[in-house]
Amino acid sequence: MVSSSHEALHRIFQKDPGLFSRAARNLGVAFPPPLSSSELSTDLTETQPLERRVDTLLRLETEDGSFLLAVESQGEPDSRKPASWAYYLSYVYAKYRVPPVLLVVCADRGTAAWAARQVDIGPRQWPSLTLRPLVLGPDDLPVIDSPAEAARDIPLTVLSAALHRRDPDAGAILNALAKALKGLSADDGDTADTFIELTEQGLGATPAADLWRHLMAVDLSFFQSQTAQKLRAEGRAEGRVEGRVEGRVEGRVEGRAKDILLLLEHRGVEVTEEDRERIVGCGDLDVLGLWFTRAITATSVAEVFASDGETGLAG
Repeated sequence: MVSSSHEALHRIFQKDPGLFSRAARNLGVAFPPPLSSSELSTDLTETQPLERRVDTLLRLETEDGSFLLAVESQGEPDSRKPASWAYYLSYVYAKYRVPPVLLVVCADRGTAAWAARQVDIGPRQWPSLTLRPLVLGPDDLPVIDSPAEAARDIPLTVLSAALHRRDPDAGAILNALAKALKGLSADDGDTADTFIELTEQGLGATPAADLWRHLMAVDLSFFQSQTAQKLRAEGRAEGRVEGRVEGRVEGRVEGRAKDILLLLEHRGVEVTEEDRERIVGCGDLDVLGLWFTRAITATSVAEVFASDGETGLAG
């Protein structure tokens, strides 16, 4: 079964075809940005009863001419893939008569190293075909942890978050992305919702996905995506969201305190009983909001409380 994280790593290029030329710069390859693009059928099936589908196939028009971009999301090494990829490239070139480029996107470093190998197809004495995919892995895309930088290129930040989802930097990327999306939602809520969903899918079943869900829970009022709706439903079951929506201060305080504790738990930060009592006992929403923001990257509870000029709990 195809996973949602698999889908996100190639669908992001459907949402923004120009992302390819920007991301490829990190691989040392200069593709001109597309002047226009069109999505082509991903069905590469012939009349034989064998179905072959590329993940995403785009035709990009640039100032240097046209080319086809085949994007494959690869979760693990698969010895059958090089032959399939060679088939895809040969087939689309024969069908469209336009030069193809294969981009393989991998959130796993080992898989990225495997996919980047040049594969010669044919006898050792004279290989008739050479497969040279472009590969984007965690080490090929920068960590985007500045809200301003994230706002300048939200699709690239979404891809950065997906590829670095298992890295310690994931929290900083997601924090920057959340702030950038909050600004975008004011101008284009539908586009913001799309990137929210792609981010959630791209994070897969990782602790970063839990962190993203809690970031989205900080202010559900401006996020209308399925992620936000799901969090609302969960919040109602716990009697928390009613407090936010109806403006009951007590419910909002309780919900924010629980968010902080859940976030620290998911990030593996040790919380003592005293720390827990201090967080739950705080009745100031502004302070709780500050603690939540610090909990995104803090390595200890002392760092969460450091905004008060303290290094630990008061005696």
